[in-house]
Amino acid sequence: MEKQFVDLLTEELKLQEVVSEEHSRHMNVTLAEAKRVASQYQKEAEKCNAATEICESARERAQALLLKERKITSLWERRARQLGWEGE
Repeated sequence: MEKQFVDLLTEELKLQEVVSEEHSRHMNVTLAEAKRVASQYQKEAEKCNAATEICESARERAQALLLKERKITSLWERRARQLGWEGE
């Protein structure tokens, strides 16, 4: 009877080892997938940041050009008033 008990314990330990190995394999696959997805999201975030920088740069240039145009318009309007133009 003691041998049967030892055999049962041995079988139980083997089953636990198999379950543990399977769990470990599953975790490794899950970790690898998580790393792959994180890397993909990081690349997308980098693309987004680059695009945002390009847009911000373009906005700054447009703002500078608008300021320049306003100054020129103001200059021409001032000259026109000096020459007698009466605006609205």
